[in-house]
Amino acid sequence: MKKEILIGFIVGLISNTLGVIACTLIVATIKDQEFFSTFRFYLESQNLWMLLTLGALPNLAAFFGFLKINREYRARGVLLATFVTAITAYLIYFL
Repeated sequence: MKKEILIGFIVGLISNTLGVIACTLIVATIKDQEFFSTFRFYLESQNLWMLLTLGALPNLAAFFGFLKINREYRARGVLLATFVTAITAYLIYFL
């Protein structure tokens, strides 16, 4: 059981990281800038929480994908990773 939750948590973190990269690439493409300069802009303007929250959207697909194949404990791990992301974004925004 713990192993399944850990696998789901890792999948959630990986999908969140890929979501942040995808959001940054989309914004960089629209603004015709480089990836790192766009990421640096969000970091310096203290808007990194926006990228984190938008990057959590792929967790939705992972969560429902695990539920569809009857892997409830892995879905719980993805949900836990989403909560960790939400708390991190909250702390970045308010601190």
